Amino acid sequence: MQAPTMDPAGEPPSMLWGLDPIFSAFARLYVRDILQMTESTQVPVDDGTGVINCLCWKNDLFKEEENSSKSSVKPSDGGFNPGSELKKLRQAQQSRCRLEIGELLRVRGPVKTSRQQREIMASCFYKVNDPVMAVQIAWMMEVPQLYRQCYDKPLQLQPTATGESAVSSIGKATNIIKDFFKQKSVSRFRPYDVQDLLQPLIPRQPQTAPADQEPVAGPSACQQLRQLLKDALKILQDEGIVYRKVKSQDELYHVTAQDKDLLIAVKDIIREDCKREKYAEKGCHILHILSAVRQRYSLNVSRAALELVLKSLECNSDVVSTSDSHYTVF
Repeated sequence: MQAPTMDPAGEPPSMLWGLDPIFSAFARLYVRDILQMTESTQVPVDDGTGVINCLCWKNDLFKEEENSSKSSVKPSDGGFNPGSELKKLRQAQQSRCRLEIGELLRVRGPVKTSRQQREIMASCFYKVNDPVMAVQIAWMMEVPQLYRQCYDKPLQLQPTATGESAVSSIGKATNIIKDFFKQKSVSRFRPYDVQDLLQPLIPRQPQTAPADQEPVAGPSACQQLRQLLKDALKILQDEGIVYRKVKSQDELYHVTAQDKDLLIAVKDIIREDCKREKYAEKGCHILHILSAVRQRYSLNVSRAALELVLKSLECNSDVVSTSDSHYTVF
């Protein structure tokens, strides 16, 4: 079966758009890209570095606000009045939706072209309380990774047999290395310690080519093995399962879950910083912990690795998560 032909605009046929997992998801995009993106030439489909209008329709909460403010609620004998509590809940929700200039918002909705300009039809919007800019910093750290790992990668509608085999081999390789970590309780390793484990995943190459075929040049089995190991270690690093404490010619990797020094360092940072008045009540935000770990322990600890450490500490009741990615000690 032949692959679907691409139209002149370089986009896949509209009937295949649903195969892209990003098509049905809300993408976190820069305003600049929203304003500069090209529209589809097949069908009229709509898909923070600038300014864009955001259209927010008032819902029934604002219509009911005047009536609810005029209505009186008689307190009950028991002290708890469901009507009064419901009124307080509505007022709290209304305050989250009432906007002032300069406030930080989280907006979700499709892009539309109205009045000859693009704007966002907000299906959901609410104010974000971010006094120390932790939410904004987290957004600025997350979005570039989403661009690199998802948005900037072209959709492969029909991968070749070689591509499918490569993806399958990488998945098998990462699972083999993970199993090795669990069985041997490995805390640190070098690439040559796990390289031989992946040897069965490399297809054997024939010694001589058939008489009626010309030999085809390609990577050797050793080169394929090294590349497979490199790709598998990259995935394990992205997932936070392994990390390199010090980047040097000696490629020494640490297994995050088994690195007792890292667990102790994170626990000590949370314990010491939670004594400060600033973090005493709510605890330390994960970005603050990450910054402290990179300053006091290793610059190469990723957020994914830190999340695994915090999960392990929480399972052992060494720390507890409060809310909004904040952690404290008992």
